[in-house]
Amino acid sequence: MSRPSFLDLLVRSEPFRVFQIILGILLMPVAFIVGLISPAPIGIVIFGAGVALVLRNSRWARRRYLFYTRHHPRVRRAVDIGLMRGRNRARGRARADAPAASLTNTATDPTSPTMP
Repeated sequence: MSRPSFLDLLVRSEPFRVFQIILGILLMPVAFIVGLISPAPIGIVIFGAGVALVLRNSRWARRRYLFYTRHHPRVRRAVDIGLMRGRNRARGRARADAPAASLTNTATDPTSPTMP
């Protein structure tokens, strides 16, 4: 087994973790200001980066986030959709658009209307 590199040790160190939390907290209000100034939705991306830094490095913030999303399922669904990658998003959309399985087979049921 090889020794961890200098960069691995730096990223996992306590001072760097605290720095990332502070940077994430600072990015959130900066995102609001940038969102007001710029016509593009760059502020949303900056805010997401700040939230990601805080949630990645803070156990307290992660617990609060999980508590909030458990009590508010609509928010959880929106966050899940926002975090999906392209292929998974298309797969989730296809699953949502698929009709629910019925108890009767419509192809052999003579009372059902014909499908075009």
